[in-house]
Amino acid sequence: MQNKPMGTIRKPTYMLESVDNALRLLQLLRDAGAIRLKDAAAELGTAPSTAHRLLAMLVYRGFAVQDEKRMYHPGPALGVGPASQGWTRDFTDLCRPHMEALATLADETVNLVIRVGSQARFLWTAEAASILRVGDRRGQVLPAELTAGGRILLAELPRTVLEQLYLRPADEPHISQGPSPAYETDRRMAIGEFEEFAHELEAARKLGFAVNVEQTEEGVAAIGVAIRNGRGTAIGALTVAVPVTRYRQHLRGRLVAQMQAAVRGIEVDVADIAGPDVQSSTVQK
Repeated sequence: MQNKPMGTIRKPTYMLESVDNALRLLQLLRDAGAIRLKDAAAELGTAPSTAHRLLAMLVYRGFAVQDEKRMYHPGPALGVGPASQGWTRDFTDLCRPHMEALATLADETVNLVIRVGSQARFLWTAEAASILRVGDRRGQVLPAELTAGGRILLAELPRTVLEQLYLRPADEPHISQGPSPAYETDRRMAIGEFEEFAHELEAARKLGFAVNVEQTEEGVAAIGVAIRNGRGTAIGALTVAVPVTRYRQHLRGRLVAQMQAAVRGIEVDVADIAGPDVQSSTVQK
């Protein structure tokens, strides 16, 4: 059977230049792998300040990362496929009222996180009203083992699956692939580091929550609690992100209990959501 040829691709009549420039930067990152600010500005035909603002937004949303030499590289969100079909939308819609109530109660920013392989994806954010607060993280993709939500979800996995995701064979050397350790595409660890990591996850599982203190962002800490469906399967996590200056006070205070109460309410509403396919969510790296 012969396929029909594609129609002519025409430039839209009402093209948004800023959107087009951002998309061109994404293509440049995808094809070149690393770009300098001056090269990006030259490619777009804009002032460096304009290119810088566009790149800053790509960094904020996880589509680019900047190294210590101020080079921009593809970020973890670039090239990431959809988490699944359908269920995440229903899951988000059911969680949102509880998240907004918790954000008001705790006056801190609340995130909804799912795990896909060794990645944590932020589906929704309910921001606090406080002037000093952590901002919107919707759409970000981060290494699961560095985030509070990712860690509490990893703590639910069997040892064999953890090894598949994170244990590097002794005879296989580690090759750095990212501009910084937080954005390595190969997240596997040597045996000693892996055993320590597995011990930390077991401790989080017993406590019922996991923490992240400045592992993904300077000045920010977070606490994560797993969300289970009616079958007892952890399908996502509720996290509260706080300025690190308030972290100790929250850990000693009522925040964890408030989060657990919010999760109990969520779990009533999401009892019938099956969540991700177990096989596909464990093998992706």
